[in-house]
Amino acid sequence: INGRCNGLKMCKVMTMVGGGLEDIPQQEECFDTFSKSNKEFDSEVFRYGYSSLVTPSSTFEYNMRTKSSTLLKVKDVPGYEPSWYKCERAFATARDGTKVPISLVYRRDCRWATERKASPLMLYGYGSYGACIDPSFDFKCISYLDRGMVYAIAHIRGGGEMGRHWYEREGKYLTKKNTFHDFIDSAEHLIAQGYTTPSQLAISGRSAGGMLMGACLNMRPDLFKCAVAGVPFVDVMTTMVDPSIPLTIVEWEEWGNPNEAKYHDYIKSYSPVDNVQKAAYPHILVTAGLNDPRVAYWEPAKWVARLREHN
Repeated sequence: INGRCNGLKMCKVMTMVGGGLEDIPQQEECFDTFSKSNKEFDSEVFRYGYSSLVTPSSTFEYNMRTKSSTLLKVKDVPGYEPSWYKCERAFATARDGTKVPISLVYRRDCRWATERKASPLMLYGYGSYGACIDPSFDFKCISYLDRGMVYAIAHIRGGGEMGRHWYEREGKYLTKKNTFHDFIDSAEHLIAQGYTTPSQLAISGRSAGGMLMGACLNMRPDLFKCAVAGVPFVDVMTTMVDPSIPLTIVEWEEWGNPNEAKYHDYIKSYSPVDNVQKAAYPHILVTAGLNDPRVAYWEPAKWVARLREHN
């Protein structure tokens, strides 16, 4: 049986007699696991896939009688040594008391690991459409880690990691600001715990995650050193009021229809382009796609122009 517990994907085994249910135990604090093809029903072994921020994509076989897992295959990553790295799980307390999961990974010889002193940190977030950003292996992060950085994923509301309510009731429509508050509160938690400092904290997100970057930078430009916003959906109000744009009407299911006053006022209160302030913003890298069917290139271009005008 596949499910989730505290935001992590789990594979569970249920006995046919008695209906007992137990998790397949894992050794790391944060991971991504899922069932593989198991075509033979009458078997005492179960194959599942496994990955983490440290462990490349792997296939395991779990013996339901002995309750032990055997590694069958792991994807080869040339030059990579998993024993050099460590991943862990933390929980930030959001301003409304909600516990927000954070997955982290770093080298065992980095400043944070050896001295428990603040290190450069990259914090990633998305938090929209109920999408789950599971802590699986990503070779692109290794370059950060080998330079002494900590890499973290904030599993904020608007995603689906903690269940459907994490998205439907607490991360869309008129509760969308929870997404931005969770990300900011996660950043403040990491600073308070000593992982990093505002002068060492970088953030990144793409598309709706780029909107997250824009909203958080408007709310707390002092909290971050730099940001990477990939094809950011930042002109939310202008796009959502124009039904001639191909994806606008279906997107009303995510943000709300701004032709209704309650959604109009709420969207306008966080839309990044509409809330740029005169402040010292951190360094920002913004990318756009000329042929992006979801976020037109003029949205990030308009945002950059507004940022330059006010800073």
